[in-house]
Amino acid sequence: MQQLQAHPEPIRGEDLAHMLGVTRQVVVHEVALLRAAGTPIASSPRGYYLPGDDLHRHRTVLAVRHQPNQTRAELYAMVDHGLTVENVVVEHPIYGELEGRLHLRSRFDVDQFLQAVEQSEAGLLSVLTQGYHLHTVSYSSAGDLEAAIHALRERSIAVFE
Repeated sequence: MQQLQAHPEPIRGEDLAHMLGVTRQVVVHEVALLRAAGTPIASSPRGYYLPGDDLHRHRTVLAVRHQPNQTRAELYAMVDHGLTVENVVVEHPIYGELEGRLHLRSRFDVDQFLQAVEQSEAGLLSVLTQGYHLHTVSYSSAGDLEAAIHALRERSIAVFE
């Protein structure tokens, strides 16, 4: 907990393990125990973090559709206007709702995420639904949200309200 509290940005499990002199599996186990006890530890592809200030921001869900090659433009449009992209959700015909936690707040975060997608060859969730997906986003002001939606539409990314 002290390491998570001391770092405002997510910490990878491997890095936590190294800091604490334990294995990554020990970190996963301890995080599970802390969560079970009610500690709000969140995780994203970038690592574990405490939600903190994000709890005081406005939240909404944006429904969007675009081609995979527009993903960087989509995410940049949101983070450039002060939005945090909390997750991506798709509705799969067999498995139901599938969610991936993202917690992207900057272009650096977006680039790291897309690099991980490319290296893993896992693909984006939105390819399962012909590009339709949802993002929960947090933001400070309605103006930030409106500007981000406008930027998405300027990039020919469909936004459904």
